[in-house]
Amino acid sequence: MRNEKLHNLVIAAVFIALTYVFTFINVRLPIAANGGLVHLGNIPLFIGAIIFGKRIGGAAGGVGMGLFDLMGGWTAWAPFTFVICGLMGIAVGAICENHHDYLHYILALLAACAIKIVGYYIAEGIIYGNWVAPVSSIPGNLVQVGLGAVVTLAVVNRLYLLAQHMGLVHRPSKARHAAA
Repeated sequence: MRNEKLHNLVIAAVFIALTYVFTFINVRLPIAANGGLVHLGNIPLFIGAIIFGKRIGGAAGGVGMGLFDLMGGWTAWAPFTFVICGLMGIAVGAICENHHDYLHYILALLAACAIKIVGYYIAEGIIYGNWVAPVSSIPGNLVQVGLGAVVTLAVVNRLYLLAQHMGLVHRPSKARHAAA
């Protein structure tokens, strides 16, 4: 039992760190009122959630991206990011927990996209006190999640099978081997 807790702690720490670092690979968009950001942090968040479940996904999203906001100059956004991205990871992990196929991956990523758009719309409305301006952030959020989804879908089956082969995942595989 103790080794399993340590195992989960290490996996969570790795995906928190990957999400944090990948979020620094970003481009500011001139179209959003807040100088919106498109980054790659969603990729390890999605991969961690799909392969290891909702706890890892929630930790990677909430803590990894929340730390980025704290350390990257987006401090006002950190509490919102912690909740929004944590919920994204939980949702993706919950949807994919016992279903490793592209249909469930796509449904999970669509749920994450909806959470991101609604969550950051509300967050921006609260931060700026304006409920019209947040609309301009939606395209950037769509691009950000879309990019993360495309990369994730391209690699996640192979990574899942590799994690299984290495003994990191103990759930039975229902992954379709079309991508392998």
